[in-house]
Amino acid sequence: MSDQEKDKYQQQKAERLQNRLGPEIQEFRDSRKTLQLGTVDTDGKPHTSYAPFAFSKSGYYILVSDLAQHGLNLKVSQEVSIMMIEDEADAKSIFARKRLSFDTLAEPIHRDSTHFAEGIEVMASRLGEMITNLSQLKDFNLYRLNPMEGRYVKGFGQAYNVTGEDLLSAIHLTDGHGHAKQA
Repeated sequence: MSDQEKDKYQQQKAERLQNRLGPEIQEFRDSRKTLQLGTVDTDGKPHTSYAPFAFSKSGYYILVSDLAQHGLNLKVSQEVSIMMIEDEADAKSIFARKRLSFDTLAEPIHRDSTHFAEGIEVMASRLGEMITNLSQLKDFNLYRLNPMEGRYVKGFGQAYNVTGEDLLSAIHLTDGHGHAKQA
């Protein structure tokens, strides 16, 4: 097989994977209402929390209070790790729960911008009237989390890098686990 034929084969394989996994990833993301947040404080100390979210073509939206540690941390560092994970009760194995995670940059959305109204509308349509009420409070701020790169894990040996503007271009990770040497 020539290099050109190999390249064409790899491209076709990647397209088949994308066509199969893209809708699955989208369905998984849309079935989650909260995401876990990994933020850091002024000293670089990590903090894990969660927030309800809404997704649009623009990214992931969260509305968080400055009274919460993650709200304070978002003002310090815009680098945020997010993860959506399958419920334990629904998982075939707690060692291989489905999960979708991204490294993101948090962009504050100012109240006087048209983006603020759009983000609140996207969140309220998904999460209800509570979003509208919370958005009226001064300590609540809207952030758009812009994904850079991520990973979708659907089970043992089924991990995929997720990249691209559509957030769904998947590349199968084929390097497996090695065995530890027995003493």
